[in-house]
This record gives sequence, C-alpha cells and structure tokens, in this order.
Amino acid sequence: MPLYKVSIGQVALPVAPSKITMKIKNNNKTMELIDGSEINFIRTPGLKEFSFEFLIPHVKYPFAYYPDGFQTAQVYIDALKLMKIEKKWFQFDIQRQLPNGKTEFETSETVTLEDYTITEDTGNGLDFIANVTLKQYNEHKITHVEPVQTTEDGVVVKEVTERKSDKKTSNVYTVKKGDSLWKICKAQLGDGANFKEIAKLNGISNPNLIYPGQVIQIGNA
Repeated sequence: MPLYKVSIGQVALPVAPSKITMKIKNNNKTMELIDGSEINFIRTPGLKEFSFEFLIPHVKYPFAYYPDGFQTAQVYIDALKLMKIEKKWFQFDIQRQLPNGKTEFETSETVTLEDYTITEDTGNGLDFIANVTLKQYNEHKITHVEPVQTTEDGVVVKEVTERKSDKKTSNVYTVKKGDSLWKICKAQLGDGANFKEIAKLNGISNPNLIYPGQVIQIGNA
C-alpha cells in the first residue's frame, strides 16, 4: 500500500510525486521614505501554487496505484487535457498513510490547472513524465450594474454585488471508493476536522474504516 496517495480531480495518480512544492506569492509592498528609510506594508498573501512532476506508466507496475484497475498512459494524458479545456476548478488531495494503513493526515485544496507538460523520453521506455502546476482557487464576487433611474443626462446606475451560493450540503452521503471521512467532511462541510463528530454521529468506532456504498449522515454535525 503506498504511503502517499495523490489525486487531482477524479484522477488518482498511479505514482505519487517524489516532491511537491507549494509557493505562496508575497504581496507586501516596500516603500522608501524621504529620509532614506523603508517601511513595509503587509498585505494579504497571494494564492498558493503547487508544482510537481509524476510518472505516467504505460505498463502495469507492482508499485503503481490503480484504484479502478490498470489504465494506460493515454488515459491520464487525456484527463489532463480535459481539465485544461473545461476551465473548471477541482480538488487536489494528498493522503498520507502509515505503513499499517492508518491515515496520518490529509491535504485538500480547491485548485485550477495552470500549466502542464508531457515529456516522452526513450530512456523511460514507453512511460511519460508529467510536470504540473496548480493554483489555489477562491470563489470570487460577481459585480454587475443595473439601471435605476434614467435622466436627460444619461442613465444613473446602481452597483449590485452578488456572491455565488455556497455548496448545498445534503443530509446523507454515500461513500465512494477512495473516500475517507476527512475528505468527505472537507468537501461537504468545508472542514475536514469535523470527521470525528461525523464518526460519532454515525456510530463509527474507527474513523479510518469506511467502505464504498456505506451511507452516512452529515447534515447535523
């Protein structure tokens, strides 16, 4: 069983990256004063950026991870292409497990696919190397204007700001393959730390043991 399981969207990577780099852009502003001294204006940091490369095997290896059965390299290449074409956000999940199979902790970020390259090297046989850059996605406000009064001088408009509605949380959830209570709580409730309360609510003595098809209640956490 792999110690690291990494997925982007619905795609579980067959081989986890050996290294994942997270970069947070600095938005602070330094200004020089008339006396030659400097002051630093602290601003909200920029979006997180994740970069890594991973092996895409074209043949089945014993060390590779295939939760839904073996897939050829072309399946993963097509999946990356589709993520870029669809221009949608998705979840980037990292699951860390101890050798005994117990989940240590997980990372789950809402991201978009910024850039990716596919490298084919004869030294790797029929396998490919994918180099991927993901960027944190934050839901943004949508601002539009609407006319409220028409005068001889023109149209007076009022600015209206709307926020996309939050995800609706269902009262129950059916466990899918690859799910964990932490991941379910993160996606459905916005905070994976609620997994212990959800386990207690459903009478689950071991939060690390859930199975596909199991129906759990999540609405009253």
